[in-house]
This record gives sequence, structure tokens and C-alpha cells, in this order.
Amino acid sequence: QAQLVASGGGSVQAGESLTLSCKASGSPFTSNVMGWYRQAPGKQREWLGYITKEGDISNADSVKDRFTISRDNTERMVFLLMTNLEHDDTGEYFCSAERYVGGVRRWGQGIQVTVPS
Repeated sequence: QAQLVASGGGSVQAGESLTLSCKASGSPFTSNVMGWYRQAPGKQREWLGYITKEGDISNADSVKDRFTISRDNTERMVFLLMTNLEHDDTGEYFCSAERYVGGVRRWGQGIQVTVPS
């Protein structure tokens, strides 16, 4: 099973950038697809995007102009570069890993991103 450990959260001002990281361990096949979700206070968890081991990327329309997903297969890490952050980006961010798109999803621990209004 993949274990996922995320890092990089914090509090930033509106308009600034922040990069989240997530490292996978365990069987490499369980992290063929890695992605990011977020959950704002009082809202459901929202999909942000994923990237496959081959580098295929899919992003949510709501953030695709500001958020970029990338990965380092050697280090088994996935990154989320968030630019021009807004107050509405505040929430808990989760990395995820699946053997394939739509497969059993494993979660990293949530990390908090705060953009004060």
C-alpha cells in the first residue's frame, strides 16, 4: 500500500504562490496516478487534478490557470504549484494515489493552506 506524506502548507498573502509536495512510499504501482484535492471549511472535498506516471495531466477547470501539477518519478513525489492565491483557496489540501484512474484511492494527511482575506 502507498503511504503518502504531504508537506508545504502554510499561510500566504493573496497573490502569492505556494508549492505543496507529497511523497509516496510502499508499492510503486499504487502511485501510478497521483493527484490533489482540497476541502474548504464547510464544503465537500474538491478534486484539483492528477498526473500519471507517464506525465498525462488532468486539471479541474476552476484552478487550471493558476495551479500546476508535476511529479518526480525517481523520488516518487507529486507537487502542486499554486500561483496567484486567493482567499477562496483556503482549505485543507490532500494528495492522493491510485493504481489507475478510478482505482482505489489512498490519501495523504491533510495540510492547511490559509490565504487571509
